[in-house]
Amino acid sequence: MPKKSYRQALNEALHHEMGRDPRVVVIGEDITGGAGASGEQDAWGGAFGVTKGLLGAFGRERVLDTPITESAFVGAAAGAAMTGLRPVAEIMFVDFLGVCFDQIFNQAAKFRYMFGGKAITPLVIRTTYGAGTRSASQHSQALYPIFTHIPGLKVVIPSNPYDAKGLLIQAIRDDDPVIFLENKVLYDMTGEVPDGAYTVPFGAANIVRDGEDALIIALGRMVGFAEKAAAELAREGIECTVLDPRTTSPLDEETILEMVEENKGRVVIVDESSPRCGMAADIAAIIAEKAFAHLKAPIVKVTPPHTPVPYAPDLERAYLPDPDKIAAAVRQVVSYKD
Repeated sequence: MPKKSYRQALNEALHHEMGRDPRVVVIGEDITGGAGASGEQDAWGGAFGVTKGLLGAFGRERVLDTPITESAFVGAAAGAAMTGLRPVAEIMFVDFLGVCFDQIFNQAAKFRYMFGGKAITPLVIRTTYGAGTRSASQHSQALYPIFTHIPGLKVVIPSNPYDAKGLLIQAIRDDDPVIFLENKVLYDMTGEVPDGAYTVPFGAANIVRDGEDALIIALGRMVGFAEKAAAELAREGIECTVLDPRTTSPLDEETILEMVEENKGRVVIVDESSPRCGMAADIAAIIAEKAFAHLKAPIVKVTPPHTPVPYAPDLERAYLPDPDKIAAAVRQVVSYKD
């Protein structure tokens, strides 16, 4: 199977779905090189190069550069979805979704409900999240818990190139609005990705690594950190399961609860979002409510502190979870005796 980058996998998903279905359109800022700007068009393919080549393949009627007005083009995309198109809107950074939040949580998320199930909204909003690129606190947040909180939205957080392609194709084909979050540190990550089209279903967690001493649940970029921690712990004789939920809405509660029981009731949850009302807190609450009898140790959360993302390199490294912090948390939970 060929190896491809996370960026290339997303690009292939967009190319395939636009070629398969003429209703799929892409809209966003700088996705063709700048609306109305002189010079080479499609020079970059968006801020992170994901949409490169779409303009030449599908033309300006289906690849639309916009002014810097997230509220306008996300609103337009939501309306277009209601009237028969399948838009993919690109927001450079998840931090900017505050500008168009009303269009997402009061409009797109509620169309199907407010119109008695008659109005489907096949809208995908692609955006980047996460610290690690020295982008400071207005371009580095992990805000997926906010969108997970809203009924009517599906929330997707791929951790590797294979999942990125399959989940994006699934998102474009889905009839509900999807928030699709890409960690910008992962764009150059490579992995095995088939050339053809395939889908990865929503609400189906991935068992990345199997073990029986502890369970590590991790999201997005944190999955790779969890794998590194698990490899280090294995050399100490501690075997961990690493579980990647892939989507936070829907969330695969069934697999999470099964893994809690199978892994001796010792759980570590790794989450890049804020610890207050974050996904680690939510998953911990689900486990405490529905699998309390199987717990042999307190659940440990590995998250950033409740603070804005720092800009200074040393502070940003200290802010983020890392393999050492995860390994320390696992040692803590396995220290509890049966």
